[in-house]
Amino acid sequence: MPNTVLSVNQLAELAREIKQWGKNLGFAHIGIADVDLSAHEDDLQAWLDKGYHGDMGYMANHGMMRARPAELHPGCIRVISARMDYLPPDAGFASNLTDPNLAYISRYAGGRDYHKLMRQRLKQLGEKIASHCQSLEFNDTDFRPFVDSAPILERPLAEKAGLGWTGKHSLILHPDAGSWFFLGELLINLPLPTDVPIKDGCNTCVACIKSCPTDAIVAPYVVDARRCISYLTIELQTAIPEEFRPLIGNRIYGCDDCQLVCPVNAKAPLTQETDFHTRAKLIQPDLLSLFAWSESAFLSNTEGSAIRRIGHKRWLRNIAVALGNATASDDIIAALTQKAQTDEVDALVIEHIEWAINQQQAKLAEQALAIIEPLSRKTQRVIRSVQKGLPRDA
Repeated sequence: MPNTVLSVNQLAELAREIKQWGKNLGFAHIGIADVDLSAHEDDLQAWLDKGYHGDMGYMANHGMMRARPAELHPGCIRVISARMDYLPPDAGFASNLTDPNLAYISRYAGGRDYHKLMRQRLKQLGEKIASHCQSLEFNDTDFRPFVDSAPILERPLAEKAGLGWTGKHSLILHPDAGSWFFLGELLINLPLPTDVPIKDGCNTCVACIKSCPTDAIVAPYVVDARRCISYLTIELQTAIPEEFRPLIGNRIYGCDDCQLVCPVNAKAPLTQETDFHTRAKLIQPDLLSLFAWSESAFLSNTEGSAIRRIGHKRWLRNIAVALGNATASDDIIAALTQKAQTDEVDALVIEHIEWAINQQQAKLAEQALAIIEPLSRKTQRVIRSVQKGLPRDA
């Protein structure tokens, strides 16, 4: 006769097995949380009411379901939260941020898109759990994996599951792993023992808040997405507001500034997933080279990458802004002008190209003035000295 309930000991043993299976599947940390996120509902509603989600309508479309996993997957009483590290060995020290002629791409996006990879691994974990339960003659296991693909508050769940604390930049931080990792969830109907949250370790540090180029972290733990460079270069489908364009610098896809300055990230391990290693063409890439990609080249070079989701036109939009912020160059103006005359661009891209050309022309004018002014002063001195040597009646 099949079991209808697993014993406390069986569930405790299963929880231990789940964590080991997770490691075998490439997850760096597995934690288990209950589904009660009621404490986060007021903060979520306040964030939405202030419009901090910008054009991300999907953040508000499902109401409070994000804080109610059991509504997302009926019967769910536990969430298995999984962490997968993504810091690539070729990440360096983000030195290309200081070279305005190179493109900066967020470290998570240089390799393969994590969504499918993690979801497949979580599905395998769920299947292992179901198989184990069947061996105990329990056949009612029900699970569903999610990786950024459902209305669910993954960070509060990860915090409850002991994967880390919420930093003031709103990302999850682990004392031994920093924040360079992806999160995924496996919703399940088993009353597994839950893990203990980690104590907040940010203390008085505000490095992330001070480092944000656009002041998007409007208060500790609160991010106004409308000001965030990641939102502006990835989520926003319309024109980037002019006030933010100079602040974006050479960041053409995402932004890591708040993570780069975080002292906890000094201990962050490198990823063990070769799929997350940065592709050769995206290591210290030159802005003009990326801007020259045709749509077919863009699709080919970003195949299987998260970058592909923004499409070629927004790719050009972002790079145009970066070129406007680059070192003054006639070559840049020529490339911008030439691209504007192709059928690869639309009104959105042209708007940003025109802005970039104006920025470049203003810089070149400043350079010329910097050369002319000293020459002019020298000429005036020569004239005065000549005049001093002339007879009074000359």
